[in-house]
Amino acid sequence: MPLFGNTFSPKKTPPRKSASLSNLHNLDRSTREVELGLDYGTPTMNLAGQSLKFENGQWIAETGISGGVDRREAQRLRRRNQQLEEENNLLRLKVDILLDMVLPHQTDAAG
Repeated sequence: MPLFGNTFSPKKTPPRKSASLSNLHNLDRSTREVELGLDYGTPTMNLAGQSLKFENGQWIAETGISGGVDRREAQRLRRRNQQLEEENNLLRLKVDILLDMVLPHQTDAAG
Protein backbone atom coordinates (compact mmCIF):
# COMPACT_ATOMS: atom_id res chain seq x y z
CA MET A 1 0.00 0.00 0.00
CA PRO A 2 1.50 3.34 -1.05
CA LEU A 3 2.24 5.79 1.68
CA PHE A 4 0.66 8.87 0.04
CA GLY A 5 -2.00 7.09 -1.97
CA ASN A 6 -2.22 6.75 -5.73
CA THR A 7 -0.03 9.51 -7.21
CA PHE A 8 -1.30 9.06 -10.74
CA SER A 9 -5.01 9.78 -10.91
CA PRO A 10 -5.86 11.98 -13.89
CA LYS A 11 -9.16 13.75 -13.86
CA LYS A 12 -11.68 12.89 -16.53
CA THR A 13 -12.02 15.49 -19.25
CA PRO A 14 -15.45 17.00 -19.71
CA PRO A 15 -17.31 15.88 -22.86
CA ARG A 16 -17.05 18.15 -25.87
CA LYS A 17 -19.91 20.31 -26.93
CA SER A 18 -21.89 18.65 -29.67
CA ALA A 19 -22.82 21.90 -31.41
CA SER A 20 -20.51 22.87 -34.24
CA LEU A 21 -18.96 26.31 -34.31
CA SER A 22 -19.65 26.44 -38.05
CA ASN A 23 -23.05 27.24 -39.50
CA LEU A 24 -22.36 25.26 -42.70
CA HIS A 25 -24.52 22.40 -41.45
CA ASN A 26 -27.52 24.76 -41.70
CA LEU A 27 -26.99 25.30 -45.45
CA ASP A 28 -28.61 23.18 -48.14
CA ARG A 29 -26.50 20.73 -50.17
CA SER A 30 -25.96 22.88 -53.27
CA THR A 31 -24.84 25.89 -51.21
CA ARG A 32 -22.47 23.67 -49.22
CA GLU A 33 -20.96 22.33 -52.44
CA VAL A 34 -20.35 25.87 -53.67
CA GLU A 35 -18.96 27.02 -50.32
CA LEU A 36 -16.75 23.97 -49.74
CA GLY A 37 -15.68 23.62 -53.35
CA LEU A 38 -16.99 20.12 -53.95
CA ASP A 39 -17.91 20.89 -57.56
CA TYR A 40 -14.51 20.45 -59.19
CA GLY A 41 -15.45 20.59 -62.88
CA THR A 42 -13.12 19.19 -65.51
CA PRO A 43 -9.40 19.02 -64.74
CA THR A 44 -7.37 21.53 -66.74
CA MET A 45 -3.67 22.21 -67.17
CA ASN A 46 -1.42 24.59 -69.02
CA LEU A 47 1.48 22.91 -70.79
CA ALA A 48 3.95 24.90 -72.90
CA GLY A 49 1.43 27.70 -73.35
CA GLN A 50 -1.28 25.25 -74.48
CA SER A 51 -4.38 25.03 -72.29
CA LEU A 52 -5.74 21.47 -72.05
CA LYS A 53 -8.80 19.94 -70.37
CA PHE A 54 -9.56 16.30 -69.54
CA GLU A 55 -12.81 15.07 -71.12
CA ASN A 56 -14.01 11.51 -71.76
CA GLY A 57 -10.65 10.01 -70.87
CA GLN A 58 -8.60 12.24 -73.18
CA TRP A 59 -6.74 15.52 -72.88
CA ILE A 60 -8.27 17.99 -75.34
CA ALA A 61 -6.98 21.44 -76.23
CA GLU A 62 -9.44 24.05 -74.98
CA THR A 63 -8.81 26.28 -77.98
CA GLY A 64 -9.57 23.45 -80.41
CA ILE A 65 -5.99 23.44 -81.65
CA SER A 66 -3.65 20.66 -80.59
CA GLY A 67 0.01 21.26 -81.33
CA GLY A 68 -0.83 23.76 -84.05
CA VAL A 69 -3.23 21.36 -85.82
CA ASP A 70 -7.02 21.68 -85.72
CA ARG A 71 -8.77 18.68 -84.14
CA ARG A 72 -10.76 18.02 -87.33
CA GLU A 73 -7.57 18.23 -89.37
CA ALA A 74 -5.87 15.73 -87.05
CA GLN A 75 -8.83 13.37 -87.43
CA ARG A 76 -8.69 13.73 -91.23
CA LEU A 77 -4.97 13.00 -91.19
CA ARG A 78 -5.53 9.86 -89.08
CA ARG A 79 -8.12 8.58 -91.57
CA ARG A 80 -5.80 9.35 -94.50
CA ASN A 81 -2.93 7.58 -92.72
CA GLN A 82 -5.07 4.46 -92.23
CA GLN A 83 -6.11 4.51 -95.92
CA LEU A 84 -2.48 4.73 -96.99
CA GLU A 85 -1.49 1.87 -94.67
CA GLU A 86 -4.24 -0.33 -96.15
CA GLU A 87 -3.16 0.60 -99.69
CA ASN A 88 0.45 -0.19 -98.80
CA ASN A 89 -0.54 -3.61 -97.44
CA LEU A 90 -2.51 -4.36 -100.62
CA LEU A 91 0.42 -3.35 -102.83
CA ARG A 92 2.80 -5.56 -100.82
CA LEU A 93 0.43 -8.47 -101.26
CA LYS A 94 0.29 -7.86 -105.03
CA VAL A 95 4.10 -7.72 -105.24
CA ASP A 96 4.36 -10.99 -103.33
CA ILE A 97 1.86 -12.64 -105.69
CA LEU A 98 3.71 -11.34 -108.78
CA LEU A 99 7.06 -12.56 -107.42
CA ASP A 100 5.55 -15.98 -106.77
CA MET A 101 4.31 -16.08 -110.39
CA VAL A 102 7.63 -14.98 -111.95
CA LEU A 103 10.20 -16.73 -109.79
CA PRO A 104 10.32 -20.52 -109.83
CA HIS A 105 9.67 -22.18 -106.50
CA GLN A 106 12.40 -24.12 -104.77
CA THR A 107 10.11 -27.16 -104.48
CA ASP A 108 9.28 -27.13 -108.25
CA ALA A 109 12.97 -27.14 -109.24
CA ALA A 110 13.87 -29.94 -106.82
CA GLY A 111 10.95 -32.14 -107.77
